[in-house]
Amino acid sequence: MTFRIPLLAALSVMALFSVVSSTVLAHAAESAPDPATGPLATPEFGPVPYDPAHDYYSFADIDAFVTEHLVLDLAVNFPARALSGTATLRLRPVDANARTVRLDTRDLVIESAAVRPAGGSFRPADHRYGRRHALLGQELVVELPEGFEPEGPFELAIRYRTSPGASALQWLPPELTSGGHHPLVFSQSQAIHARSWVPLQDTPAVRFTYEATVRTPEHMIAVMSANNDPEAARDGEYHFEMPQPIPSYLLAIAAGNLVFAPIGEDTGVYAEPELLEASAWEFAGTQDMLDLAEKRYGPYDWGRYDLLILPPAFPYGGMENPRLSFITPSVLAGDRSLVSLIAHELAHSWSGNLVTNRTWRDIWLNEGTTSYLTARLMEELYGKDRADEERVLDWNGLQADVDTVPARFQALAADVLPSDGEGPQQSMYYAKGQFFLEHLEEQFGRERFDPFITSWFETFSWQSVTTETFLDYLDEHLLRAYPGIYTREQAAEWLYGPGVPADAVAPTSATLEASTAAALGFASGETALADLDTGAWSPQATVNFIERLPAGLSTERLAAADEHFGFSASRNAEIARAWYIQVAKRRYLPAYPAMEDHLARHGRMKLIVPVYQALAENGEDTALSHRLFNERRGRYHPITVAAIEKAFVRAAAPVAP
Repeated sequence: MTFRIPLLAALSVMALFSVVSSTVLAHAAESAPDPATGPLATPEFGPVPYDPAHDYYSFADIDAFVTEHLVLDLAVNFPARALSGTATLRLRPVDANARTVRLDTRDLVIESAAVRPAGGSFRPADHRYGRRHALLGQELVVELPEGFEPEGPFELAIRYRTSPGASALQWLPPELTSGGHHPLVFSQSQAIHARSWVPLQDTPAVRFTYEATVRTPEHMIAVMSANNDPEAARDGEYHFEMPQPIPSYLLAIAAGNLVFAPIGEDTGVYAEPELLEASAWEFAGTQDMLDLAEKRYGPYDWGRYDLLILPPAFPYGGMENPRLSFITPSVLAGDRSLVSLIAHELAHSWSGNLVTNRTWRDIWLNEGTTSYLTARLMEELYGKDRADEERVLDWNGLQADVDTVPARFQALAADVLPSDGEGPQQSMYYAKGQFFLEHLEEQFGRERFDPFITSWFETFSWQSVTTETFLDYLDEHLLRAYPGIYTREQAAEWLYGPGVPADAVAPTSATLEASTAAALGFASGETALADLDTGAWSPQATVNFIERLPAGLSTERLAAADEHFGFSASRNAEIARAWYIQVAKRRYLPAYPAMEDHLARHGRMKLIVPVYQALAENGEDTALSHRLFNERRGRYHPITVAAIEKAFVRAAAPVAP
């Protein structure tokens, strides 16, 4: 996923990932039309011993039953803002004595449950809502009927419907789409939002295959994280298969007025008609990225690799849904300068989708490794200078995280519980994970490190693993294979310690150093803007110039820079983001109208959350930040709404150490 705040182009998610406040989810649960029983109760996670291999963000008891396959049959109801139908789980018994199936849900209306042994008939099964938690949703408890004694895997069929406020689903009315004539719905399941549109074991520890039938209004098309058919007839009924096992957070669906254009032999793009031509042009290099990634990291085992360009309300830069990455339109810069985001989502096909973190505590194994692979792909495709620019900006973002993220969450493998919220590490695991792997690469050399990474993917394909699995594998295949270079204790400092170890070497970029010198020279009056040689500057260099302008720069000097560079009119969303953060921090009032337009135009968290937070923190605009948010919140995804509300909390109360 691409989410982290500091990252320039390859930012995707999955920082963690979706920063959702407990308060928002509690309100959603209270308003859901479900017959939930009992008061809001917090599961007793705190008193149990911390176990890094256990996913505390799921109610599912995977020591009793494990999902092997999922069959969905769903209807898309735009007027009701709901999906409805059945989810049939094929469950494999793990404990022969277990009689209770525990699943994750959030705001689902469960209508019935039935079980069927292999080759048998369905029998009704008693079901009830169990424990309820503001962040986790609500446990669904299904009791196997008396006399139901399956000798192997059996099916559990659940008829249900979603709530209009499902945290994974964004229902866009026509006026919020690119075309303005047809509604559109899309999902965002990572990290723990699949449970709001499917009752299932919502944990990355469980991988399953799936198939689906999705019914839509006849003029619309549905797509999923499965084998989409670019030539499918628009007849209102679509069938999908995903033969490779995936974790629940990679379940994805979208439906609307979508069309397709091919990019390469195995790649293409879906978008609304109004965005299709621009999208196909912007991402024309996707096939080259795929071919290079296969050459470097092994076969691409997912069939096609297509992109779905979503409306601006999509909360992330991208989401690595297998076979169909969901992409923000904010990277349609018109010059292909932000395509590292595509490299990031593609790289997830190996790091995350192929080899998955077992719990959300291990998210760095997905995002840190993917960020490392992204930098390597960008270096080969676009040159080391460009890759180094992005490395430096990511390093700068990591240093900012060290200053703001509580120390106990700065470890790559931090101890986290639901009481800590979702994603307490913010974006630490992206850049810190990347630089940990780059540090290892530097110690051992690419001629040794590249085979190590490839063998990691080969060895643990289609598995969910922990940080400890990685450390043991590293120890065996690099540290002890080449003794005297690096120790397990040094690696553990990256994995389990706060901050960045002292032996880490900061990346450098000659072009960004020149950009920094230009910013300081302009600020001091030693260099006139007209004398700056910016013709060859990348967007990254421009972002760096903005971020290096000293505090206290006068309004007149800011106006001169804005006029010279055209910051307030920039089409590049990354430049605009960097500029409007500074506009809000410095209260540069002449750019406020353009900043307000920026907040209305985009729904991607990276682009707007830090702007709202900067407004709330500048000492005079807290009320303005809340007013602007309230005016625009109907345009934002529920995950984005929750992230902004959380930013307002941070602005009001500094983060505790």
